Formats: sequence, structure tokens, C-alpha cells
Amino acid sequence: MSRRWFAPAPSAPPAGRAELRVGIPRVLNVWSTHRFWLGFLVALGFDARKIVFSGDTAEEQGREFGRGRGTVDCCYPVKCMSGHYGELLFGQKRKIDLLLSPMIRSLPSFLNGQVVDSLACPRVMAAPENIKAGFMKEKDVFAENGVKYLAPFVSLAEPAIVPKQLFRALKEAIPDLTPAETEQAVAAGFAALGAFNREMRQKARDILAWCAGNDRPCILVLARPYHMDSGIGHEIEADLQAYGYPILWAQYFPIDADLMEWLFGDDVRVGKLASPFDIKDVWPSSYSANTNEILWGAKVGARVPWVSCVVRLVSYECGMDQPTLTPVQKIVENSGTLFFSFQDLDATKPAGSVKIRVETIAYYLERASTGIIARKKRRIAPGPLLSAGASELQAMTFSQSLAGGSRA
Repeated sequence: MSRRWFAPAPSAPPAGRAELRVGIPRVLNVWSTHRFWLGFLVALGFDARKIVFSGDTAEEQGREFGRGRGTVDCCYPVKCMSGHYGELLFGQKRKIDLLLSPMIRSLPSFLNGQVVDSLACPRVMAAPENIKAGFMKEKDVFAENGVKYLAPFVSLAEPAIVPKQLFRALKEAIPDLTPAETEQAVAAGFAALGAFNREMRQKARDILAWCAGNDRPCILVLARPYHMDSGIGHEIEADLQAYGYPILWAQYFPIDADLMEWLFGDDVRVGKLASPFDIKDVWPSSYSANTNEILWGAKVGARVPWVSCVVRLVSYECGMDQPTLTPVQKIVENSGTLFFSFQDLDATKPAGSVKIRVETIAYYLERASTGIIARKKRRIAPGPLLSAGASELQAMTFSQSLAGGSRA
């Protein structure tokens, strides 16, 4: 390493950075890594109040800001990015100075170390350069609007190399950036992401404790992070929650040691699994980060008694998800758990069919949940969710969060 790489950071970031406005498209894997980017930028001296995310995906957004900017891609979530770019370029009251749209090669995951790799979908990884072309096919719209376009190639599953990747990509755009402060900012970004993930998992545990204490069902959603976008996932989980069923997302399922021992301990002891996070028994080709977590989530949903229903969300012609449809369904249904899959979302306008499907799911949940919970409880010990005192405290926490309108 050069001396410059290990040079000490300045005592304070240059004041000019705090005046810069940064726009980040709220798309794809930014949904699961946004806290890293916030923590990273704030640590570099950017003002958090001047870091702007685009809104949720919407048809109006695409028509107003993305018209004529589209590029050829069969992935609907990628196509929608044109509207997000346009919103950040043309739809702000105060213009942005930097548009940051990272090309994320690999993702941090709680499964890392137990899977072959943690890669992002290649189409998703390359999407920023794909969409950029739509804003440069006739003229450079970014330069015309005084915006620097940044699409750093970054491997977030390999924290040791991230500082070097980001320094090389950002040094020309960020005043007086040094390798040392980049390294410190990356550490701050990972710390912020870790804290956020722990908070979300604690909220999920509170939900599970409430369900266990009250013998009530909940729904586990298996999807990619961007299905949290109301324009991509169509708020299917919110519609189901309106029927009174708490919602868990597999990405934020609690991974505390006591829960993992309860759910997977026997399989580990007999050598069926190397650890609670081993998925080789159901998915040996474990290269894709989001796919890995979906398969692991299916195993969890099949084991937890109070998960009486698993819902799978898949966007139109998603080549990464198609091979997993049957394995996931078999894992869930073999446990007697209800399984519903929304495949090919956005192949057509789905509002009417989604409403009917949601009503169908709610109907079966009402009829079958009590029996499903009872049968699944007979196959597993009571576990830590029903330990004396713990469930009461967690149930109280969850009830308070419901009253406050929060959602895990």
C-alpha cells in the first residue's frame, strides 16, 4: 500500500462537502443497503439533511420523469429506475450536485461464511450503467444539469476491499477525499447498517413473541428487498396486515443464538447442517445473496409454529427467482404451512388480481391458522419465545409499537 493510503484523515472534513446535495435512487439493492450509504456519507462530512432519496416507484413518476429515457431490459424493477433518475434530476426544489447510484456486486448477509457467495443479480448490478445510457443517448443530461454522476462498483460482502473501491470511484467528485478517511467512513457505514439490521430483527422478535404469547398467526414474506417498494411489491404485505396478521420479512428475521438453537439445533447436532445458516440441504448452488436468504427464509417459515402462511413475491420474468419457485414451495408446504406465490408481478396491471388474491389468502388464514399452529407446535419444543417473562415483555413492546404505527 502507498503512504497515501495510510495517511491520517484530516481533523475535520472539508466544509464544502456539507453544502453538496446528494441524490440516491431508491431502487433495487439500495433498499437493503441504504443505511450503509447514509452512514458513509455523513461520516465523510455530508449533511444528512441534504442526502435525498427518490420516492417509491409509481407510474406517474415514470411518465413525468422517465419518458423517453427507457432502455431495453426485461426486468421491470430495472426499467423503473429511469423515473427515479429523472425525479432526482428534474423533480427537486433544490437541485442535487451528485447522483449516487452504486453498482453493488455483492451484498452483506447473515449467511456469509455458510454459502458459496453473496452476489447480487448481474442485471441488477449493471442497472446503473444501463439506465445512465438513457440520459446520455442524445446529450449528457447530467452535465447539462450540473450534476456529477457516480456509479461506484462495490463489493459490500467483502468489507476489506470496499474502501479502495469507493476511494477510486469518488476521489474526483468529493473535494480532498483521502484513502484514510474513506476507510473510516466505510467502517461507519457498515456500523450504521449493522445497527439498523439489529433494530429490525429485534422488532421482528417482538412480533414473534407476541404471536407466541397469544397463539396468533403471522405471515412471512419471501421477496427481494426492492419488493418493499410500494410500486414494485404493490403493498401486498400491507393489505394482508390490514386483516390483522403481523408481517415478517425473511431478510429481518431474528437470528439470535437461542432462536437458532431452537429451530436448527437438532439438525446441527446430527450433522445434517453445518450451522443454523447452512442451506446446502436445500440449495447447494448458493451464489446469490437474495436467493440464499429466500431459501433460508423458507426453512424458517416451515419450522416456526406461528408462521401459518408464507407469501412469495416474484417480479415478471425474474431469471434469478424462477429456479427457486418449486424448492421454496415444497419446503413450506411439506411442513403444512400455507403457501401463496405472486409470480410475474407487473406482467400485466395487477391491482384487480392482487385484491382477489389477498382476500383469498385472508380467507384461508382465518380457516386454517389455528390447526396449522397446533400441528407445528407438536413437532417442536416450546422454545425461547415462550420463556417465562420474556414473552410478556416482548409482547408489551410489540403492542406499544403497533399503537405507534410502526411496522417491522
